[in-house]
Amino acid sequence: MLAYVIILFMKYFALQVKTNQEEAFINKVSQKSINIFNEVRFIFPKRQLTIRKNGKTKKELKSIFPGYLFIETNFLSTELYNIIKSTPNFYRFLPNNSNILPMHGKDLIILQHFLTFGDVIESSKITFDDNDRIVIKEGPLKGLEGNIIKVDRRKKRAKVKLDFANDNFILDLAFEVMNINENDSIKNKDT
Repeated sequence: MLAYVIILFMKYFALQVKTNQEEAFINKVSQKSINIFNEVRFIFPKRQLTIRKNGKTKKELKSIFPGYLFIETNFLSTELYNIIKSTPNFYRFLPNNSNILPMHGKDLIILQHFLTFGDVIESSKITFDDNDRIVIKEGPLKGLEGNIIKVDRRKKRAKVKLDFANDNFILDLAFEVMNINENDSIKNKDT
């Protein structure tokens, strides 16, 4: 007897909301219908940055995509659409409200890249080569090397230029410089 396995691929839909109101928006939608959260998952990816102010350092969470939320679901129901559309601080679905499409192409690849690191992305591990260029060993900067436009060693951040939703934006991502012991550097030079 043959067993059939149906694999449902989740789709991701993007919506634009008022910047800095993303979490409040999710809470308002959940208050309107708790049943919705059995069908969908709201995604609000964040990054952790170390902020230095007045000689003190503290960790802060910042949005990766300010003003954007993502919905993971198999199907965008009319009920969910109406709830979202009637919630304050909602602007639009992407590409637009009359043509709501699941994410695809480079936008989906960028989102999935960050999602592999969890809800909150932390610092990448890096080194610098002999020519003083950044070398990403692991973390969210891995794979985005060609998009790095500036490295700030003092703040331990890399500015990354991303194309997303037909727009360019610049994002600061944190890094930690790895110490390479002499044995490792000798091995790397020999290979």
